[in-house]
Amino acid sequence: MGINALVMSRSQSAVKVLVSAFAELGIEYRVLASVSETLEILACEHHSALIIDFDLPDAVCVTRMARALPERQRPVVFGMIGAATPVGSAFEAGANFILYKALELQQVLHSFRAARGFMHTDRRSAARQKSETLAYLQFPTGIVPALVLEITEQGLSLQAAEGLTPLRGVPLRFLLPGTSQVIQATGDFIWADGNGRAGLFFSKIAPACRRDLQVWLQKSAAKRSEAVRVLLEPQLNGRAAAATN
Repeated sequence: MGINALVMSRSQSAVKVLVSAFAELGIEYRVLASVSETLEILACEHHSALIIDFDLPDAVCVTRMARALPERQRPVVFGMIGAATPVGSAFEAGANFILYKALELQQVLHSFRAARGFMHTDRRSAARQKSETLAYLQFPTGIVPALVLEITEQGLSLQAAEGLTPLRGVPLRFLLPGTSQVIQATGDFIWADGNGRAGLFFSKIAPACRRDLQVWLQKSAAKRSEAVRVLLEPQLNGRAAAATN
């Protein structure tokens, strides 16, 4: 597969210009207007480029989540900004390139040609990670999405767009990768850093969800012997591995 792009925008005029540029450059594309759907697609599919309209709510959150993806799955991020959005704020959120509204075809073509060398082609299965799904954590301040990095029978490790407040008894839910099965549980943070990475143990999980999780783990050939170690903070993980060896 070649270069492909994911667009998050509700501006018909901007999308029209982007589509014209994609046609000229031979880039496959997909246009979404929903933040939640964009996050789900980012977690499950590889895209060479992500174009985000910064006039949309939670655009910064989506940008940071995209930058937190594993390197082989990370898209080049283009931030579409208007006069009211400072350029610096888009770069601080993680945008690699800026597209100024109202979009002009030559501007878009120039930016994509300049960025093309940094884009990874869509390798489909080769670009997929151990687990590709989002977890939704229910904090007192609201729901926070996070990319799931590892899943074990005991818990999970994840990457959020921003640092997470470590708490006990956090309700969470996530879809088992490759299935339509939703796992609902309560988790206790065992570690968290300032970059949005964290590990949680399941303190409560319904028997039916645990059975679904066990079956999925068996089918995915998960290494049960590493179930605890993979949830530890990276520095501790390394020490534990060294001690084991």
